[in-house]
Amino acid sequence: MTGVELILAALAAAATAGATSAVQDAYGGLKDLLARRLHGREQAVRRLDGRATDPGVWRARLGEDLQAVGADADEQILTAARAVLAQADLTGARAGVYNVAANHGAVGQFYAPVTFQQGASVPPV
Repeated sequence: MTGVELILAALAAAATAGATSAVQDAYGGLKDLLARRLHGREQAVRRLDGRATDPGVWRARLGEDLQAVGADADEQILTAARAVLAQADLTGARAGVYNVAANHGAVGQFYAPVTFQQGASVPPV
């Protein structure tokens, strides 16, 4: 997983992980670090705040912004992103087990991170 993918995964996990205080605290710390790094780039800061309507576009554009300012190589930011992911998925991330109920046709328990490509064709069963 690249630095950009890690950061974007953490931002997405915080938005869907529920409102536990530990997740929100870790997310707040990550967002503060990113906002400082993106300082002066108003559109990028708006994207960070999640004001984009299409998640695919949001992800691509924010990813480009993060790369442009070097956030994907900033160890403090990457550590904060890992902290969000750890808080959002305490059991799965630590055990290396990812439960997928139903997502693009995949169901079951996976022992490594799973990535689904939007628009990818699914082979017939």
